Amino acid sequence: MTIRAIPLAALALSLAACATATPQPTERVASASASGAARDAATAVERIRTLDDAGPMLNAVIAYDPGAADKAGAADAASLLAGRTVLVKDNIETREWPTTAGSLVLADNLTGRDAPMIANLRRAGGVVMGKTNLSEWANIRDSNSTSGWSALGGLVRNPYAIDRNSCGSSSGSGAAVAAGFAWAAIGTETNGSITCPASINGVVGFKPSVGVVSRTHVVPISSTQDTAGPMARSVMDAAMLLTAIAGADPADAVTTTVPNRPADYSAGLAEASLEGVRIGVMRGQVGDRQDLKDAFDAALADMERAGAILVDIEFEPNTEMYRDSFQVLMFELREEMGKYLSSLPGEDMPRSLADLIAFNEANAETEMRWFGQDLFIQAEGTTDREAYEAARKNAIHLAGERTIDLLLAENDVSFLVAPTRGPAWVSDLVNGDNFNGSIGFGAPAAIAGYPHLTVPMGAIEGLPVGLSIIGAKWDDHAVLKAGAAYERARSAVLPQPRFERWQPALRPSAPATAN
Repeated sequence: MTIRAIPLAALALSLAACATATPQPTERVASASASGAARDAATAVERIRTLDDAGPMLNAVIAYDPGAADKAGAADAASLLAGRTVLVKDNIETREWPTTAGSLVLADNLTGRDAPMIANLRRAGGVVMGKTNLSEWANIRDSNSTSGWSALGGLVRNPYAIDRNSCGSSSGSGAAVAAGFAWAAIGTETNGSITCPASINGVVGFKPSVGVVSRTHVVPISSTQDTAGPMARSVMDAAMLLTAIAGADPADAVTTTVPNRPADYSAGLAEASLEGVRIGVMRGQVGDRQDLKDAFDAALADMERAGAILVDIEFEPNTEMYRDSFQVLMFELREEMGKYLSSLPGEDMPRSLADLIAFNEANAETEMRWFGQDLFIQAEGTTDREAYEAARKNAIHLAGERTIDLLLAENDVSFLVAPTRGPAWVSDLVNGDNFNGSIGFGAPAAIAGYPHLTVPMGAIEGLPVGLSIIGAKWDDHAVLKAGAAYERARSAVLPQPRFERWQPALRPSAPATAN
């Protein structure tokens, strides 16, 4: 196993990439042989070495296993994943490596434990390839952060344009899949942290209904909104990975409430159709970029050609849900982080959010050079349980019953669609992120705990953009089927990673006009 040691004096950058064709499989294909799985794993290791440790240095991977090919070759060829390699976001515990959340305070957090989802992954024949970089503490430390930066791993670079952001907080997982560092990766999301980096890195990302995947031994933010989910190069691959990691866990009560849990989320995807499916189009969440509107309109036209019935929807959610959801996150962050830190077996580990705040203050030169910890401090002071419980009830009600459920029922549609995000912005550690908040409809699904899938739908000047498909709670399998059907109908030519700084595409100049 290889773990990168990053000198504290140079905590900026350290990884790499090289172009990989984006496959668009429409049916589940097992690894041809143990030697094929081993060959794929060896190729992935070499790509990490040449593109993450050198070259453009994507900083997508914090630790990886150089012996992954041997493990892939030894996997049961009859198992679900048959030796396929999976990178894991570094806020999810795996027994081989420390779980750091990108922070120096957890650099030695080697618990020796597998999160239940990782134990499920191994039983399904998956090979844990390594740990991916992320926005430190899953981007909940400060309100003016730069997505994809952590003190331990540096700043993740976007494979399509290395001066552009990879979004977050599952930045490394999205960039690593796009760069071909593994067959797939696992990310986590509280609000946008799977779907945004998937969209911006040109891959598929699925945020399942909260409860589909266990959160035990995952560095937390919110027991209400947190979930892990797959990031992959096709909807089929994402569904296969979800099948591998999903499952009930007595230590995470919400996972025991899932009704009619599918045995295989990839079943039926190859035959799924949009014929006659009514789909709600969220026209007010497209933003004001004409190039993004054009890409979205092309995706809608593809769905119509595939038989979908599109229903335009104009809707602005009640903004109380955002206010109350934020209060929920602040209250639960202090409580849930304290529970997690108290469970760590190592000595000299932090045991509370207050301990994390104190560590950052004592190590401000390395931890807080680029941004502070105002959200940590606010969460530490958010202690009114009665106010929290009222806010939680209202946020879930507004996001679920009064937004997604209402729109699906009133418009008689099965799904809602919108652009996921705009194209990647320039990374700027000094000034922080530059989101366009008018684009996308993912927040209600995150707040209510409903499924949200993003699928690549095209690009703007070589920068990927994704299509969001949102469904009712527990309709995860149906959402994945809709995504697979759209993926087959898609007419857009998807770009390939260039592993260099962004440059405008050359366009033919207009012919000269004779005088």
